[in-house]
Amino acid sequence: MTAPIGGIVLAGGRSSRFGRDKLAEPIDGRPLLDHAIRAVQAVAGEVLVVAAPGVDPPVPAGVRLARDPVAFEGPLAGLAAGLAELDPAVDRVIVVAGDMPTLVPAVLVRLIEALKASVDVATLEADGRSVPLPLAVRRAAGALAAGELLAGGERRLRALPVALRSHVIPEAIWRRDDPDGRTLHDIDTPADV
Repeated sequence: MTAPIGGIVLAGGRSSRFGRDKLAEPIDGRPLLDHAIRAVQAVAGEVLVVAAPGVDPPVPAGVRLARDPVAFEGPLAGLAAGLAELDPAVDRVIVVAGDMPTLVPAVLVRLIEALKASVDVATLEADGRSVPLPLAVRRAAGALAAGELLAGGERRLRALPVALRSHVIPEAIWRRDDPDGRTLHDIDTPADV
């Protein structure tokens, strides 16, 4: 597996529960979005931030901005937009939400490494079930499945692992790299900061 690894940071949400643009909210002196980007940059060569049309979040040098074709169509549409923009040479892709400030890169690596020949998408287990983000996906298989799901009216990211050959990393395994479960922390309301 020597193909380059890509990274997608989903940043196209409304921030409705937060009351203002949560991805611009400063955390430890940096915007919330920047924390997710930096974690993905630690494991991926090409990183894209997928934002809503007309929104221009600041991104670090070397990170490209992609757009959802239609605003607020959900994370599956954002994933499809990002996968379409990645270099075709990219095989494996790590996908996170822009509101996840404490992602642990070692857990992201574990997800990427779970994409064996018989696995198209890998997710993490938490409290006995698979969580939608972060996830790792094979670019070509993910793009095809996301397109088919969207054409059928699906908008939930949880539908992707059901449509593909998937693997769920048990919580006891990934917690070796992240004992406190910081990777799954996301910001929905100001109280979460």
